[in-house]
Amino acid sequence: MEEDSFKEILKKYNQEHVLVAYERADEEKKKEIINQVKRIDFEQMKDLYDLTKKEIKFENSIIEPIQYLDSLKLTDEEKRKYIEKGEEIIKNEKLAVITMAGGQGTRLGHNGPKGTYDMGLESHKSLFELLVDDLKETKQKYGVAVPWYIMTSKENNSDTEKFFKEHNYFDYPKDSIRMFFKQGELPMLDEDGKLIIDETGKIKEAADGHGGIFGAIFKNGVLDDMKNKGIEWIFVGAVDNPLARMTDPLFIGFAAVNNYYTASKTIAKAYPEEKVGVFCKKDGKPYVIEYTELSKEQANQRNSDGELTYGEAHVLLNLFHISTLEKIKEVKLPYHCAHKKANYIDIDGNVIKPEKPNAYKFEAFIFDAFALLPEIGILKGVRENDFAPIKNAEGNDSPETARRLYIDFQNRKRDGVI
Repeated sequence: MEEDSFKEILKKYNQEHVLVAYERADEEKKKEIINQVKRIDFEQMKDLYDLTKKEIKFENSIIEPIQYLDSLKLTDEEKRKYIEKGEEIIKNEKLAVITMAGGQGTRLGHNGPKGTYDMGLESHKSLFELLVDDLKETKQKYGVAVPWYIMTSKENNSDTEKFFKEHNYFDYPKDSIRMFFKQGELPMLDEDGKLIIDETGKIKEAADGHGGIFGAIFKNGVLDDMKNKGIEWIFVGAVDNPLARMTDPLFIGFAAVNNYYTASKTIAKAYPEEKVGVFCKKDGKPYVIEYTELSKEQANQRNSDGELTYGEAHVLLNLFHISTLEKIKEVKLPYHCAHKKANYIDIDGNVIKPEKPNAYKFEAFIFDAFALLPEIGILKGVRENDFAPIKNAEGNDSPETARRLYIDFQNRKRDGVI
């Protein structure tokens, strides 16, 4: 892109303030800014900015509860059948796992990729190592090293790869850690729809959400690598849940036996106002409705058993058959906007650190793909066995709560309770 053309594009879309940052930049950074502008779909950004002005409403949609199977109510015969099938898939090397690890540990006061965070165990293991322990146990039990793919971001990819090398890949076979691949990014916009200049002097971009995984595995050759290895089932989970059992044979067998080509493990909401998305059916299709979109009446509604009608939380424990990923690999999922605080450089070159949200970030959500499918299987798990998220520095979903849940789980596993 020639400089004149670059300037014309910015003028056309009323983003000429970027030129101020461009003129201040050295030659190398000028090239980076031009390349950023070259990648931006400005018509898409206009549409995304319009999204920030729209209120999500469901008046014309039919929202209903969704069916699920409670793992605690399975008979011994059902458990045996599911576990045997899941073990068969693992032993025949038909399973792979993807960990979504594109975030930084900034909110935790950690300088580095979130997966490198030490949550305070006596072992001082990082989140990455706690997850690989599951893979190592599976390898020891079944003699199979399950292929592991790690989705990073442009911001943390090099640091993540370096961390793995420094820790000798946590003594997991290096050739089974198949690939570090980057998720996509989108520019952030200020409240007037303007591109933001970050503290480095470039256009500020942010990861495009966990829904970006479908495009990322396609563009980065992950899907082809899996097909070449004969993989049929792919578990997808987040790096910040040390209780994510990525190779749970019961869950895998549940999906395979019942011919669910997509499955999710859910847990019950702790209380009606818990800030988690919940499973439902929207106009007859599987759907996850965000807590911000659920009415107070729906959030508190209970069924005849006294359980929350909309109480099955989506906690990023998902399983896909590879045929499903093939179908949706190029589908553009809708974006959701989030109002965030973002540091920026103003027109005079000053770094501004806002005290309240001042910018919009745009993300696709993995569960929006569910609406493209005729059905999904939902297996209800147990919070104490499946979900110990680390989202906040203190309080709920913090290192302290995760540490307590993790230690309790390991004690029960050691005692043969699990």
